[in-house]
Amino acid sequence: MDKWLWATRFFKTRALASRACDLGRIQSNGQLAKPARDVRIGDMLQIKTGGGDFQVEVLQLSEVRGPAAVAHTLYRETEASQEARRKFAEERKALQQFEILPEGRPSKRDRRLINRFRGRS
Repeated sequence: MDKWLWATRFFKTRALASRACDLGRIQSNGQLAKPARDVRIGDMLQIKTGGGDFQVEVLQLSEVRGPAAVAHTLYRETEASQEARRKFAEERKALQQFEILPEGRPSKRDRRLINRFRGRS
């Protein structure tokens, strides 16, 4: 499992792919997947990464990390997964427009308010 996730470029290293499996962020056919689990053609995987949640179907197997163009041929992402990730990205982008950034460092009064809010004396 960790080799396939690494070869398809969901994770930068096999160690990260293995850790994601250990933390329960990878599911294969509805069951939590261990790093050593065999991947078969036709398996449905749910992958939770920093880039979003993916639901993919395994189309081909590979244990070698190749170019990104080749990696995308190893799986097919479901339409629902693509739609959910696109919607999440739009929401995140919309929230950034309304975020007011401070102009410079906080004043002494601002720091006191921040410390009071955080529960410090």
